[in-house]
Amino acid sequence: MFSTTVTGEQFMQAIIETIQMVGISLFVGSLIGIPFGILLVVTRPGGVLENRAVYAILNPVINIVRSLPFIILLVAIVPFTRFIVGTSIGTSAAIVPLIIYIAPYIGRLVENSLLEVNPGIMEAAESMGATPFQVIRYFLLPEAVGSLILSLTTATVGLIGATAMAGTVGGGGVGDLAIVYGYQRFDTVVVIATVLILVVLVQGIQSLGNTLARKIRRY
Repeated sequence: MFSTTVTGEQFMQAIIETIQMVGISLFVGSLIGIPFGILLVVTRPGGVLENRAVYAILNPVINIVRSLPFIILLVAIVPFTRFIVGTSIGTSAAIVPLIIYIAPYIGRLVENSLLEVNPGIMEAAESMGATPFQVIRYFLLPEAVGSLILSLTTATVGLIGATAMAGTVGGGGVGDLAIVYGYQRFDTVVVIATVLILVVLVQGIQSLGNTLARKIRRY
Protein backbone atom coordinates (compact mmCIF):
# COMPACT_ATOMS: atom_id res chain seq x y z
CA MET A 1 0.00 0.00 0.00
CA PHE A 2 1.22 3.50 -0.91
CA SER A 3 -1.19 5.17 1.48
CA THR A 4 -4.33 4.53 3.48
CA THR A 5 -6.53 5.03 0.42
CA VAL A 6 -4.60 4.14 -2.75
CA THR A 7 -2.91 0.88 -3.75
CA GLY A 8 0.13 0.39 -5.92
CA GLU A 9 -2.11 -0.97 -8.69
CA GLN A 10 -4.12 2.25 -8.70
CA PHE A 11 -0.96 4.30 -8.99
CA MET A 12 0.27 2.13 -11.86
CA GLN A 13 -3.07 2.39 -13.65
CA ALA A 14 -3.02 6.18 -13.24
CA ILE A 15 0.50 6.35 -14.71
CA ILE A 16 -0.55 4.22 -17.67
CA GLU A 17 -3.58 6.44 -18.28
CA THR A 18 -1.40 9.55 -18.17
CA ILE A 19 1.07 8.05 -20.64
CA GLN A 20 -1.80 7.06 -22.94
CA MET A 21 -3.29 10.55 -22.86
CA VAL A 22 0.06 12.20 -23.50
CA GLY A 23 1.08 9.74 -26.23
CA ILE A 24 -2.16 9.84 -28.23
CA SER A 25 -2.62 13.60 -27.83
CA LEU A 26 0.98 14.30 -28.81
CA PHE A 27 0.78 12.06 -31.89
CA VAL A 28 -2.50 13.45 -33.22
CA GLY A 29 -1.63 16.98 -32.14
CA SER A 30 1.68 16.73 -34.02
CA LEU A 31 -0.08 15.55 -37.18
CA ILE A 32 -2.12 18.75 -37.01
CA GLY A 33 0.33 21.18 -35.41
CA ILE A 34 3.45 20.47 -37.49
CA PRO A 35 1.72 21.27 -40.82
CA PHE A 36 0.25 24.37 -39.17
CA GLY A 37 3.73 25.50 -38.14
CA ILE A 38 5.12 24.89 -41.62
CA LEU A 39 2.23 26.80 -43.19
CA LEU A 40 2.81 29.74 -40.86
CA VAL A 41 6.41 29.97 -42.04
CA VAL A 42 6.02 29.39 -45.78
CA THR A 43 2.86 31.50 -46.27
CA ARG A 44 3.99 34.51 -44.23
CA PRO A 45 5.09 37.65 -46.13
CA GLY A 46 8.36 36.78 -47.84
CA GLY A 47 7.86 33.02 -47.42
CA VAL A 48 8.55 30.50 -50.18
CA LEU A 49 4.80 30.01 -50.64
CA GLU A 50 3.65 33.48 -49.63
CA ASN A 51 -0.11 33.57 -49.24
CA ARG A 52 -1.42 36.46 -47.21
CA ALA A 53 -4.96 35.07 -47.05
CA VAL A 54 -3.91 31.72 -45.54
CA TYR A 55 -1.54 33.39 -43.10
CA ALA A 56 -4.11 36.00 -42.11
CA ILE A 57 -6.61 33.26 -41.21
CA LEU A 58 -4.32 30.66 -39.65
CA ASN A 59 -2.27 33.02 -37.48
CA PRO A 60 -5.16 34.54 -35.46
CA VAL A 61 -6.96 31.19 -35.17
CA ILE A 62 -3.88 29.67 -33.52
CA ASN A 63 -3.54 32.70 -31.27
CA ILE A 64 -7.18 32.48 -30.17
CA VAL A 65 -7.03 28.79 -29.26
CA ARG A 66 -3.69 29.22 -27.51
CA SER A 67 -5.04 32.09 -25.45
CA LEU A 68 -7.57 29.82 -23.73
CA PRO A 69 -6.40 28.26 -20.44
CA PHE A 70 -6.67 24.49 -20.73
CA ILE A 71 -9.13 24.12 -17.87
CA ILE A 72 -11.52 26.58 -19.57
CA LEU A 73 -11.10 24.87 -22.95
CA LEU A 74 -11.77 21.54 -21.26
CA VAL A 75 -15.12 22.71 -19.95
CA ALA A 76 -16.08 24.82 -22.98
CA ILE A 77 -15.97 21.92 -25.46
CA VAL A 78 -17.73 19.34 -23.29
CA PRO A 79 -20.63 19.01 -25.80
CA PHE A 80 -18.13 18.46 -28.64
CA THR A 81 -16.19 15.94 -26.56
CA ARG A 82 -19.38 14.07 -25.73
CA PHE A 83 -20.31 14.06 -29.44
CA ILE A 84 -16.92 12.61 -30.44
CA VAL A 85 -16.39 9.93 -27.79
CA GLY A 86 -19.84 9.60 -26.22
CA THR A 87 -18.78 10.78 -22.76
CA SER A 88 -17.28 13.81 -21.06
CA ILE A 89 -15.35 11.98 -18.33
CA GLY A 90 -12.51 9.48 -18.35
CA THR A 91 -9.27 9.13 -20.26
CA SER A 92 -10.79 8.97 -23.75
CA ALA A 93 -12.80 12.15 -23.12
CA ALA A 94 -9.72 14.02 -21.91
CA ILE A 95 -7.84 13.24 -25.12
CA VAL A 96 -10.17 15.39 -27.26
CA PRO A 97 -9.50 18.73 -25.51
CA LEU A 98 -5.84 17.77 -25.09
CA ILE A 99 -5.48 17.49 -28.87
CA ILE A 100 -7.25 20.81 -29.44
CA TYR A 101 -5.04 22.38 -26.80
CA ILE A 102 -1.70 21.02 -27.99
CA ALA A 103 -2.07 21.26 -31.80
CA PRO A 104 -1.85 25.08 -32.06
CA TYR A 105 0.81 25.09 -29.34
CA ILE A 106 2.93 22.70 -31.41
CA GLY A 107 2.22 24.81 -34.49
CA ARG A 108 3.63 27.91 -32.84
CA LEU A 109 6.66 26.03 -31.49
CA VAL A 110 7.37 24.57 -34.92
CA GLU A 111 7.05 28.02 -36.46
CA ASN A 112 9.64 29.40 -34.05
CA SER A 113 11.99 26.50 -34.74
CA LEU A 114 11.77 26.93 -38.51
CA LEU A 115 12.29 30.67 -38.28
CA GLU A 116 15.65 29.97 -36.62
CA VAL A 117 16.96 28.47 -39.86
CA ASN A 118 19.44 30.77 -41.61
CA PRO A 119 17.58 32.59 -44.42
CA GLY A 120 20.72 32.29 -46.53
CA ILE A 121 20.16 28.54 -46.79
CA MET A 122 16.68 29.12 -48.20
CA GLU A 123 17.95 31.71 -50.65
CA ALA A 124 20.73 29.40 -51.81
CA ALA A 125 18.22 26.58 -52.38
CA GLU A 126 15.94 28.84 -54.40
CA SER A 127 18.86 30.16 -56.45
CA MET A 128 19.72 26.56 -57.38
CA GLY A 129 16.23 26.14 -58.82
CA ALA A 130 14.68 24.14 -55.96
CA THR A 131 10.89 24.10 -55.90
CA PRO A 132 9.07 25.32 -52.77
CA PHE A 133 8.39 21.70 -51.76
CA GLN A 134 12.07 20.81 -52.20
CA VAL A 135 13.12 23.84 -50.17
CA ILE A 136 10.85 22.72 -47.34
CA ARG A 137 11.65 19.01 -47.56
CA TYR A 138 15.40 19.06 -48.17
CA PHE A 139 16.56 22.33 -46.63
CA LEU A 140 14.15 23.90 -44.13
CA LEU A 141 13.10 20.83 -42.13
CA PRO A 142 16.51 19.07 -41.98
CA GLU A 143 18.18 22.26 -40.74
CA ALA A 144 15.61 22.60 -37.96
CA VAL A 145 15.49 18.99 -36.73
CA GLY A 146 17.37 19.62 -33.49
CA SER A 147 15.21 22.60 -32.60
CA LEU A 148 12.05 20.71 -33.58
CA ILE A 149 12.93 17.90 -31.15
CA LEU A 150 13.29 20.43 -28.35
CA SER A 151 9.97 22.00 -29.36
CA LEU A 152 8.17 18.64 -29.21
CA THR A 153 9.84 18.01 -25.85
CA THR A 154 8.42 21.28 -24.57
CA ALA A 155 5.00 20.34 -25.94
CA THR A 156 5.16 16.95 -24.22
CA VAL A 157 5.99 18.54 -20.87
CA GLY A 158 3.08 20.93 -21.35
CA LEU A 159 0.80 17.99 -22.09
CA ILE A 160 1.76 16.27 -18.86
CA GLY A 161 0.70 19.37 -16.95
CA ALA A 162 -2.56 19.52 -18.91
CA THR A 163 -3.38 15.88 -18.16
CA ALA A 164 -3.00 16.66 -14.47
CA MET A 165 -5.52 19.50 -14.85
CA ALA A 166 -7.89 17.16 -16.67
CA GLY A 167 -8.13 15.24 -13.41
CA THR A 168 -10.20 18.06 -11.93
CA VAL A 169 -13.14 17.01 -14.11
CA GLY A 170 -12.60 13.25 -13.95
CA GLY A 171 -10.15 12.99 -16.81
CA GLY A 172 -8.31 10.04 -15.31
CA GLY A 173 -4.58 9.63 -14.87
CA VAL A 174 -2.33 10.93 -12.12
CA GLY A 175 -4.22 14.21 -11.86
CA ASP A 176 -7.49 12.45 -11.16
CA LEU A 177 -5.80 10.39 -8.48
CA ALA A 178 -4.43 13.52 -6.83
CA ILE A 179 -7.83 15.25 -6.82
CA VAL A 180 -10.06 12.34 -5.79
CA TYR A 181 -7.81 10.67 -3.23
CA GLY A 182 -5.31 13.36 -2.33
CA TYR A 183 -7.35 16.56 -2.18
CA GLN A 184 -10.91 15.41 -1.55
CA ARG A 185 -9.89 12.75 1.00
CA PHE A 186 -7.08 14.81 2.53
CA ASP A 187 -4.44 12.15 1.86
CA THR A 188 -1.12 13.99 1.88
CA VAL A 189 0.80 10.85 0.93
CA VAL A 190 -1.12 10.59 -2.34
CA VAL A 191 -0.50 14.24 -3.16
CA ILE A 192 3.24 13.90 -2.55
CA ALA A 193 3.40 10.65 -4.52
CA THR A 194 1.61 12.15 -7.55
CA VAL A 195 3.90 15.18 -7.47
CA LEU A 196 6.95 12.90 -7.46
CA ILE A 197 5.54 10.85 -10.35
CA LEU A 198 4.96 13.97 -12.44
CA VAL A 199 8.42 15.31 -11.64
CA VAL A 200 10.03 12.03 -12.71
CA LEU A 201 8.01 11.96 -15.96
CA VAL A 202 8.88 15.54 -16.82
CA GLN A 203 12.57 15.16 -16.00
CA GLY A 204 12.81 11.92 -17.95
CA ILE A 205 11.18 13.38 -21.06
CA GLN A 206 13.19 16.60 -20.87
CA SER A 207 16.47 14.70 -20.50
CA LEU A 208 15.59 12.42 -23.43
CA GLY A 209 14.70 15.39 -25.64
CA ASN A 210 17.87 17.27 -24.73
CA THR A 211 20.01 14.20 -25.44
CA LEU A 212 18.44 13.54 -28.84
CA ALA A 213 18.71 17.18 -29.89
CA ARG A 214 22.35 17.34 -28.79
CA LYS A 215 23.27 14.21 -30.75
CA ILE A 216 21.52 15.41 -33.91
CA ARG A 217 23.19 18.82 -33.77
CA ARG A 218 26.61 17.18 -33.72
CA TYR A 219 26.09 15.79 -37.20
